[in-house]
Amino acid sequence: MMHAYLTLLIALWAVLGHASSHNIRTLMDNVVVLRVPEVMGSKVNVPLTCGDAYESQPVFWKKNGMMLESPLEGNQVTVEVEEMNGGNYTCHLGPSGEYLNHTMILVQLDPDNRTVILEEKSPSEGYIHCSAPNYKGSFHCTWTREMSRSHAVVLLVKAQRYMEMIPCELDADGSGVHCQDANCPYKEEQHRIFLTVYIHSHARLEGYTKSFFLREIVRPAKLPNLHVSDGTVFSWDYPTSWEKPCTFFGLHFEVKVVHSEDSCNNERPIMHNTTDKTMYDVTVRKKKYVFCVRAQDKYTSGPWSHWSQCTVNKGSVMC
Repeated sequence: MMHAYLTLLIALWAVLGHASSHNIRTLMDNVVVLRVPEVMGSKVNVPLTCGDAYESQPVFWKKNGMMLESPLEGNQVTVEVEEMNGGNYTCHLGPSGEYLNHTMILVQLDPDNRTVILEEKSPSEGYIHCSAPNYKGSFHCTWTREMSRSHAVVLLVKAQRYMEMIPCELDADGSGVHCQDANCPYKEEQHRIFLTVYIHSHARLEGYTKSFFLREIVRPAKLPNLHVSDGTVFSWDYPTSWEKPCTFFGLHFEVKVVHSEDSCNNERPIMHNTTDKTMYDVTVRKKKYVFCVRAQDKYTSGPWSHWSQCTVNKGSVMC
């Protein structure tokens, strides 16, 4: 009977230990993440180590720069994290001694589907918007913090295509990232790019993921050198950032004529057409109107460029 009881205890301890190890993971150096199904009422014991070099030293711990109410001493300690009450734990040589090491404890909901840090751009686009000017592999992704979480800090950005990591550089304001994929622009894309952004607000951590092919996010730049000749013939150039040769990386163009007081996005234009040529002859009789043109990769049907436009006012044209 006693043997069966001990066996049950050992099995229960193994299960609890296994579950606990899955709740605590190391995201990066000096950063530990607690994954909890619910914030309310959660309590997790987290082991901390200052470092092997300080095993025989008088080590004292602080949380967010402050001494704990119950002094915490020793090279290896355990702290209880209740709900979102994580933080940055630093170890020091003596109560007021020099800094030795630190561990940041963050809390993440599991599953991570209750987001409060970033604004959703749209149901189809999600929380992260990505765009590329051509197929050379450079792309830029942006996000917007909620007003109440404007202080949130990006902790880590990871971009990967299949088994290869893609180098990225965070924007200075922490609201976007530039990445450079090394793939050749002529190479057929077989695998999607996966971008993950880890951002924390105080001790709350959230991870946002975006996946895409470059061909889905390539947006040509605004069409340059838009001008008019012979009064009604508008012409323009391919963007200088667009990949060449143009026979391989072809564009087609949407052209519109809208009323002088309307924007190019107006859905009831005077004239609407598409063309593969970099010119268009406007034949409308109106003396005042706005001519609009934008570009799209003709082979992938990706995002359209922003509009370029000319305002026609009787005999004068301003582009």
